[in-house]
Amino acid sequence: MESTARDSSAPASSSPAQALINWDLAASTAARLASAGPTLNSAEIGEAVDSLRRLADASVPHVHEITGLEAARDLRDSEVLVVDRASWAKANTQSFAVMLKPAMEKMLESRRGNVSPAAASVSGAITGSQLGAVLAFLSSKVLGQYDPFAALAEGSKAPAAGRLLLVAPNIVAVERELNVAPEDFRLWVCLHEQTHRVQFAAAPWLRHHMLSEIDNLSGHLLGNVDSLMERASAAARSLKDRTATGNTPGRGAILDLLQNPEEKASLSHLTAVMSLLEGHANVVMDAVDASIVPSVRTIRQRFTDRGKDRGVIEKFIRNLLGLDAKMRQYSDGAKFVRAVVAVVGMEGFNRVWESADNLPTEPEIHDPKLWVDRMGL
Repeated sequence: MESTARDSSAPASSSPAQALINWDLAASTAARLASAGPTLNSAEIGEAVDSLRRLADASVPHVHEITGLEAARDLRDSEVLVVDRASWAKANTQSFAVMLKPAMEKMLESRRGNVSPAAASVSGAITGSQLGAVLAFLSSKVLGQYDPFAALAEGSKAPAAGRLLLVAPNIVAVERELNVAPEDFRLWVCLHEQTHRVQFAAAPWLRHHMLSEIDNLSGHLLGNVDSLMERASAAARSLKDRTATGNTPGRGAILDLLQNPEEKASLSHLTAVMSLLEGHANVVMDAVDASIVPSVRTIRQRFTDRGKDRGVIEKFIRNLLGLDAKMRQYSDGAKFVRAVVAVVGMEGFNRVWESADNLPTEPEIHDPKLWVDRMGL
């Protein structure tokens, strides 16, 4: 399978601030801990890669027809890569480095003289190893991901608008688990993932807007580093208690670290944006009928049902990371999109891509009429 290594020959952590997290160690740890996935011979690997690349291309005209977004006609400033789990993890260390760099630089500046290079190196190694373990877990769960930040990584050769990663072993594993037609399932997945690519092409301002908001949120977290461990311990205890009673966190125990109004406002905005992006992609994915994906009804049903059989350990980790909250984003965002389109049509809904001011707030995600009224539609 294709590797993302060629896109980032330079180390991910060359600045002093970046040394606070050893990104290279995170990538190597994830590669070491992640399983390879389903057993495939060389011919099967080649077929899967070729199939996914072909279906990724084939899905774009469908995305264009469903969304009405002209950006789908020309996606040459981004690319599609079919990757394995280790490559996906490495790509994410590069993106995390981009997203967290400003916040870490601010933290280092605020603590100048209090953090020795040796201490930063030790801390970076510990954090890098921990992040690598998280990425190893996630690398077996993700089917695809659009990375709009790839070109901003140090030494990156990715196209200006980023890259779409399709994680072949996971797609193959799920299609086998569900016992569905590989061609249909792969196209169905590509419809969702290519929609994200089109979203950022339709809203070129969105990448830097999200970076700004992520910087704001991470700045609050890292800015309160003195109380971070205390809050982390409290969140872990809370997670243990809620897991024992069957009650799960609303957004994941890690995000329970957010306490003050500024932190919560930052999270609320990012939650609304992610709900919009994921929900819109799900609406596109579900808009296809049997003429495009013959077994789409079977795929939808079995894919929805598969989460019911997760084990206790996986449920704990998913709660900790807020992955089930992410699934609710898919549902909440899709309800918002469908409700708006039902009232003002797809053309009216597409005003959301015109500027950051048109993005829905979290209350608007749950009450679409508020957004429609604010837009004057």
